[in-house]
Amino acid sequence: MSFSAKGLHARNYKTGRTILALVLREMATTHGRTPGGYAWAVLEPMGGLAIMTLAFSLAFASPALGNNFPLFYATGFLPFMMYADLASKISQSIRFSRALLFYPSVTYLDAIIGRFLLNGLTHLMVFYLLIFGIMTIFETGNILYYPAIVNALCMALSIGLGVGVFNCFVLSKYPLWERLWVIINRPLFIISSIFFIPESLPQPFRGYLMYNPLVHVIGEMRTGFYATYDATWVNPLFVYGTAMVLVLLGLIFLGRYHREILNNQ
Repeated sequence: MSFSAKGLHARNYKTGRTILALVLREMATTHGRTPGGYAWAVLEPMGGLAIMTLAFSLAFASPALGNNFPLFYATGFLPFMMYADLASKISQSIRFSRALLFYPSVTYLDAIIGRFLLNGLTHLMVFYLLIFGIMTIFETGNILYYPAIVNALCMALSIGLGVGVFNCFVLSKYPLWERLWVIINRPLFIISSIFFIPESLPQPFRGYLMYNPLVHVIGEMRTGFYATYDATWVNPLFVYGTAMVLVLLGLIFLGRYHREILNNQ
């Protein structure tokens, strides 16, 4: 093995250990200090689904797809929560690990990867537990199409990463953006098709929704759970392309300004 190969192997090993240490630190600080720890990661979305199910089951005879309210809302709510929490946690990566980023062996990229891995795996676990629980308790009998479900999960992770990395720079460089982003992001819960399917809306409103990547994520997810639902309008390339552009822009600006951000915070 050449000296350059040895150096690359040592750097990769050091990076892996750094990311693992950041993941363990966040697990201890985020979940270790909370009574019940990871139980809250499951109980919080479970409570949200229960409230939505109760409210809409009183107002409507059946959901827009199928006949099970919890499953219909879970296929919209859980991907949305995956995106929203990932974007929020990753956007705070530099602020959360600021003290450690002054060490040469810890980089802003390590902090971003660590938060993405921990929170992404947490949401995948929550998704599996809640969907398995709903389908077991209610015996929905849905025939699942796993490629669409996996694709929807990957899209949710991708767009959460993209928005998170881009906002990691913008929030750190321009603190006012944090308040503006809350205002901009809030309507997404309503217009991301969690409570309805886009086909139920007339044009041109349906066309406007297609500019929201989360509508494509949720449409693909419901394609995987409902055999009679074929969301031909879903465009994974649009979602992955948007995520990639946001990641690249965020990393370019962070590479240029991360030292200035650390020194000014």
